Amino acid sequence: MIVNGTVAEGFEPVREAFVRNFETLGDRGAAVAVYRDGQRVVDLWGGTRDVDGTRPWERDTAQIVRSATKGVAAAALLLLHQRGALDLDAPVGTYWPEYKAAGKERTLVRDLLAHRAGVPVLDRPLSSAEAADPDLGAAAVAAQAPVWEPGTDHGYHAQTYSWLTGELVRRVTGRPIGEWIAAELAGPAGADLWLGLPPSRAGRVGRVGPVEPPAEPGGLRTRPKRSVADAYADPKSLTRRAFAAITPMPDENDPTYRAAALPASNGIATADGLARFYACLIGEVDGGRRLFAPETVELARGERSAGADRVLVVGTRFGLGFMLHGAASPLLSPHSFGHPGRGGALGFADPESGLAFGYVTNGFRTSVTADPRAQALVRAVRESQSR
Repeated sequence: MIVNGTVAEGFEPVREAFVRNFETLGDRGAAVAVYRDGQRVVDLWGGTRDVDGTRPWERDTAQIVRSATKGVAAAALLLLHQRGALDLDAPVGTYWPEYKAAGKERTLVRDLLAHRAGVPVLDRPLSSAEAADPDLGAAAVAAQAPVWEPGTDHGYHAQTYSWLTGELVRRVTGRPIGEWIAAELAGPAGADLWLGLPPSRAGRVGRVGPVEPPAEPGGLRTRPKRSVADAYADPKSLTRRAFAAITPMPDENDPTYRAAALPASNGIATADGLARFYACLIGEVDGGRRLFAPETVELARGERSAGADRVLVVGTRFGLGFMLHGAASPLLSPHSFGHPGRGGALGFADPESGLAFGYVTNGFRTSVTADPRAQALVRAVRESQSR
């Protein structure tokens, strides 16, 4: 396996783990990047650009990162708060009057960010075409009755997070969320990261697809706990309904889907773009500027939701929009904040160590919050730090 790129002295364990991901964990094409105190210390890529192809992965190859996009959407809302344009303690209906319908008038902005809004499902799922229309998506979630009293519990808003965050940004700024992120987050960070892929960048993005996990010793494969498997199998469960808010599942290789702006699920980034974005949240980066004030970093990583997740059926921890370090989604340390993408991608920042991490892949596995390949790389970063 030929791995391209560089690692700084002391970060050799990350290269070793990256190679093992191809040799033993089934990676087809992937990249990983790490920044420390604003300087890139890991920049590795290998395999094929397309999960089902032979063209080599290039340094600037990008991939869809699924729910890792949620961290970018959360950053947009926190940056608006930092600028005084958005009050986290105000009802969502202050900015979006239609959202007051069906018992949601007391939902706070911070509830929406922390997966406490109570609307992880839609009674009538949207088609891919409908989901891509921001007006239709926003109208659907505004009309939806909550399945629990907003603010009293938490559950992962797998798909509806797109319209919740996207419409709030549009109401506050008057601009579509993808356009706002390009101008106010990705651009200032110098990050190769897009929500709503521009046609000029389409040639850089590889094809993604499912990959089977490798067999464990003895020919067995790792399987989820029965309670989790049952929740995904039951069409009436909150788990199944939350992920099925868009039905049928979109074709993630369709140019039309990639051009849409769905901040819960279809951001596209390079590994370096994802790591660089998080590096700019916590500090200065060469060629990019710091985005979050220290007070905003504390908002991002301060625990707002914890315990049994009504959708994911495991214990989860959330700050204001970001997943926090925990058993369901291990990050570098208890101080880290970020977001995984279902089946592979991961991005996070660790303010105490000054580290920022990004991993993208074209081969999606069944993992939701803790992909084994990303976790192997995180452990290697941790080992590098302890040397």
